[in-house]
Amino acid sequence: MPELLSDRTAVVTGAASGIGREIAHTYARHGASVVVADVQEAPREEGTPTHEWIADETGADTRFVECDVTDRADLEASVDAADEFGGLDVMVNNAGIVGPVAPIQEIDREEYDRLRSINLDGVYFGCQVAADRLLERGEGGSIINMSSAAGMVGYPNISPYNVAKGGVRLLTYGLAAELGPHGVRVNAIHPGVIETEMTRSDFPIVGTEEGEETMETIPLRRFGTPEDVASVATFLASDLASYVTAESIVVDGGQLNTA
Repeated sequence: MPELLSDRTAVVTGAASGIGREIAHTYARHGASVVVADVQEAPREEGTPTHEWIADETGADTRFVECDVTDRADLEASVDAADEFGGLDVMVNNAGIVGPVAPIQEIDREEYDRLRSINLDGVYFGCQVAADRLLERGEGGSIINMSSAAGMVGYPNISPYNVAKGGVRLLTYGLAAELGPHGVRVNAIHPGVIETEMTRSDFPIVGTEEGEETMETIPLRRFGTPEDVASVATFLASDLASYVTAESIVVDGGQLNTA
């Protein structure tokens, strides 16, 4: 396998599980050093913690940093950890939750605030901390923000999620314009239904009757995998995407544009 990310260091938030776990792993396979930043060390899928899995399988430099993305100091500590491996080159703001699934009139302020603080504020301040470091280093870099198909169109009964993910999309565009003159690219990934614990447990679609019906609306007739998203994240972090910024790349098997 060609090493698309050799001599680069990435911080991936929410990397203990799911999509973030696979992004961190794929980056390491492509030669990157990786800081695994998460509120918990153990993966939701069970098994070996991400940083240990990476070290055992790839031999890449990696470490775990406990990081609550609602705490700017934790985000700073995650970026500081990248200095151990030469300094930050790639920031992936991936951490997120589904939050409440209910009509808008049933969602209280506490639920709304919690989701927004993780899914939108956590990305905003992750970008802020990364921009500080990347501009200080003066070598360009890549910021990748995890949005969602729900950041492109509105879905019923997940209004706080729509708000946050839509905000991530527009934040990405604004920062691409702001940071582009400094050589820093900023892009967003918008996954559709991806097979993770989130879509099995938090917002059950995978393995349900509703899921089977949903799959029929996807041209490729399958749900995505974390590897599908990680491949796009690897492209965006690499020199293959050196002229790609302010983009929203949808990874949903074609559902959004054909429904």
